Amino acid sequence: MACAVDVAKYILTKTGEMTAMKLQKLVYYSQAWSLVWDESPLFDEDIQAWANGPVVPILYGYHQGQFKVNKDTFADGDIDALTPNQQDSIDKVLEALQDKSGQWLSELTHMESPWKDARGDLKPTESCDKVIPLAAMHEYYSSL
Repeated sequence: MACAVDVAKYILTKTGEMTAMKLQKLVYYSQAWSLVWDESPLFDEDIQAWANGPVVPILYGYHQGQFKVNKDTFADGDIDALTPNQQDSIDKVLEALQDKSGQWLSELTHMESPWKDARGDLKPTESCDKVIPLAAMHEYYSSL
């Protein structure tokens, strides 16, 4: 199975440099829509409900302290680990969302139940490491 680093590298190979926040949200939406369209996750790593929206902590470890990222940030990612079907799902997410800013995508996730439910009663700026369950993502996005 591919990992989140593979997905990040694939996205950046297709789009070029972007903000770390935007990348995190595109990885999140790629996972969400893969669950709906392919009925299978793209990767096994957890996505947590951080204050600025969903974050894959392992990816954060690669880009911590950087505002912009590019495919070299994730040099050990392997885009060939993604099946053609998985690449197609990511491409569809990119077609729909790659022109949006990281802030816009963050605000979108804040309106959606998977992130909100995982955070519970926390204040908007409070730190959180609660995992957004795949089942919650599948249920929410398949209802759209």
